[in-house]
Amino acid sequence: MVKVFGFLIGALVVLVLIAAAVSADVRFVLRAGYEEGRLLLRRRDLQGLIANPQTPEALRSRFRLVLAARAYGADSLGLKVGTTYTTYVNVGRDTLVLVMSASPRYQLRDYLWRFPIVGAVPYHGYFSLDASRKDAERLEQRGFDTYVRPAGAFSTLGWFGDPLFSTALSRDSGSLAETVLHEVTHNTIWVRSSAAFNESLAMFVGYRGAERFFRSRGETQIAQKLADYWDDEKVLDQFYQSLAASLDSVYRPGKDQKTMDAGRDTVFQRARERIGGPLRQQMKRYPVDWLLQQPLNNAAVLAARVYRTRLALFDSVLAMKNGDLPGSVRAIVDAEKNQGGDPYALVAALIPKASATPGAGGSPPGGR
Repeated sequence: MVKVFGFLIGALVVLVLIAAAVSADVRFVLRAGYEEGRLLLRRRDLQGLIANPQTPEALRSRFRLVLAARAYGADSLGLKVGTTYTTYVNVGRDTLVLVMSASPRYQLRDYLWRFPIVGAVPYHGYFSLDASRKDAERLEQRGFDTYVRPAGAFSTLGWFGDPLFSTALSRDSGSLAETVLHEVTHNTIWVRSSAAFNESLAMFVGYRGAERFFRSRGETQIAQKLADYWDDEKVLDQFYQSLAASLDSVYRPGKDQKTMDAGRDTVFQRARERIGGPLRQQMKRYPVDWLLQQPLNNAAVLAARVYRTRLALFDSVLAMKNGDLPGSVRAIVDAEKNQGGDPYALVAALIPKASATPGAGGSPPGGR
């Protein structure tokens, strides 16, 4: 029996090595598992750090906030927090992971990577700048636009009790609490191969939940700031939807590349003018100057829409529930679990037609 077991283990190792040799996706999963394992080995209990008198008070205050937001997510919003954000890891650098999106240069369409459990996703993580640059160059040589940005947090969907990473602590109190609630929303619901729905729903729960969290603590200024940011995100949702429609018209079949190059250059130039003009006037809090510094290409537009797809639809559910956020989350989760199919169609079906609000769909500075 021991010999048979040993043979099976050996055969499994050989199969993994063969798969890694021929598949970039398998190599990435193995590398991600290795990097995640290294981080998990460095975890330190948040409660223990708070109790330790050697922990600076400013850091203890941040840890208390994270645990309070996490408790609010579980007790008041009904989110499945598990052991997520009960530990801390100092990653020793200012960037946790780099994320790349890609799209064909003459077609507004996500380049998809496929992984176990999560399914097809329109982004790929990297643990080194060199690796992200090499993959970006390879895709660009094949005719793709690429967009690489940093992310200060990520989710394993509750499988490994994700720690709080030091890279998230640079965010202000409102953004930190929003990040906590955003990420534990992924523990609660994840629709396979529906990244835009998953991320947009998490944006809704993160912002709306964090706003209510701070109001419950009497911190109304932070709560109002989060409400303003959520309004800005919905404005950006409409902006990127309009930009995507303009690009789709440029990439219609039958056009030659020279015409499409000129057309997309014009669309992107007008988009920048709109950001610096009318969009700036609409924004309440969002850092427009930061937005103007970001690259604009197909991949960047699609990356922005992953986090901003039909945000107003979730607000319509909230309105239908008379402002009951946990009730809204439960309704959305139940619809997805009990029926299956297009997640947006299922959410839209929750809303009486007369009150349904149309909308369409990037993460705030710092990324996710």
